Amino acid sequence: MKMEFQKTPGWLDWYAVPSAPTFKVPVGSVDAHCHVFGPGAEFPFAPERKYTPCDASKQQLYALRDHLGFARNVVVQATCHGADNRAMVDALENSAGRARGIATVRRTVTDQELQAMHAAGVRGVRFNFVKRLVDFTPKDELMEIAARIAPLGWHVVIYFEAVDLPELWDFFTAICDNLATTIVVDHMGRPDVSKPVDGPEFELFVKFMRDHPNVWSKVSCPERLSVTGPKALHGEQHAYRDVVPFARRIVETFPDRVLWGTDWPHPNLKDHMPDDGLLVDFIPHIAVTPELQRKLLVDNPMSLYWPEERKWKEEKL
Repeated sequence: MKMEFQKTPGWLDWYAVPSAPTFKVPVGSVDAHCHVFGPGAEFPFAPERKYTPCDASKQQLYALRDHLGFARNVVVQATCHGADNRAMVDALENSAGRARGIATVRRTVTDQELQAMHAAGVRGVRFNFVKRLVDFTPKDELMEIAARIAPLGWHVVIYFEAVDLPELWDFFTAICDNLATTIVVDHMGRPDVSKPVDGPEFELFVKFMRDHPNVWSKVSCPERLSVTGPKALHGEQHAYRDVVPFARRIVETFPDRVLWGTDWPHPNLKDHMPDDGLLVDFIPHIAVTPELQRKLLVDNPMSLYWPEERKWKEEKL
């Protein structure tokens, strides 16, 4: 029997007709942070979820990829699906090798299940520390899972908000010091962009990256961080301009450890739904040279998610 789900009231659907970006991304670019939701009738949402989204299928995701000019995707397990990774894995298996995945798992996951996800294209596990979205994974469970995925060559993704970094500092530092793997932070640790880019809150995140060479950051989701929003100024579109100094600082300080993604279909938004074409046009404001753009969109994600492929390296020669 098919299940029916009612979307959480007030939460917006994704932008159905995104504009064509004026910025042309480099050949081979990777959208390194996006999701699929259901469809709920085929892949039911988790009973413990804290929100119910609209459906957002793999076919719609890959149509957006082509529209925006990207070559590949990294599909991140959505919290609304909990640790049931079937929708994400299905998207990978139907990508013709053009997608990798980030899973959510519990300590009860079997080695056989991990191996099957690896064969499908999963290359990391995500741990969410945003209190309003999920209940925290116990720290001992995180370390146990991280040790089990290490032989697969997977990395760890952590999602948190800047205000919580001081509380999480000792634990995150222990992770970075004790795991011989890459740690990827979602969305720059969600800084408060109304505060100074050189203020103590963001400086702590910069210190986190500077002190730990295995920490990477996604410079994504300006639509979540911005106070100014996608406003026009003097006839020119300055989408999410208040986020630019933060993302540009991370890109220029750590050019070999940054990733970018659309975050399609933009879960949990209530005030506005971003035009994905404008999100692509945000990129040259934070990665201002062709070299930085290629690192952000091609070299870094390919080295992390498709290290076995060499063609992308040869294209640079």
